[in-house]
Amino acid sequence: MNSIAISILKNQTFFEILSELKYFSEFKFKFCGDFESYKNKLKKDQIIIFFPTEKNIEDFDYLVKNNLPSIIITNNLNLKNIESLDLIEKLNTPFFISDFKKKITLLAAKSIFHKTSLIKLNDYMLDKNKRIIKKNDKELQLTEKEINFLILFSINTQPVSRKFILKNIWNYSPESETHTVETHIHRLRKKILERFGDNYFIKNNKKGYYI
Repeated sequence: MNSIAISILKNQTFFEILSELKYFSEFKFKFCGDFESYKNKLKKDQIIIFFPTEKNIEDFDYLVKNNLPSIIITNNLNLKNIESLDLIEKLNTPFFISDFKKKITLLAAKSIFHKTSLIKLNDYMLDKNKRIIKKNDKELQLTEKEINFLILFSINTQPVSRKFILKNIWNYSPESETHTVETHIHRLRKKILERFGDNYFIKNNKKGYYI
């Protein structure tokens, strides 16, 4: 795993302590005192250390909304549903420094897994591991074949032909006499329409299907 970048928000003392400890020498620490001006610089390939208070709870909400990998250090606030968030780890004080380091390493690994499992399809986000597609606050459970369909579309910039789909999804001969592709795409279009109200998710022309 490459050197992990860690941004510590609004706690300079904690930043200075960690920066001086050889125990954390493989990490790259950065201090952020002004969260508002730093928001646009936050990236999903780094870990954020945050100390929530009643005054900065809106900043915590921003981290959650944007799904940014974060370690939340607090004992005082009742942060609802924090346990259900994949990329948010909570650490109660006082804590062992070894436990803190384990949290960083674990969260970095989860972040990498999360990034590789997600595929952006126009306004949608496909989670191939959970087999769901999301748009805004709505999500739809998909079958394995439907996931494979969409992954195939995502890696091809040109329309995908019926023959190509038969060969790469079902391992059928391109000359097979079957309506499998048409049937599955019809069902998927219907599910997308019913859930998202989108009648143009999967398009087609003479060359094939595309998104």
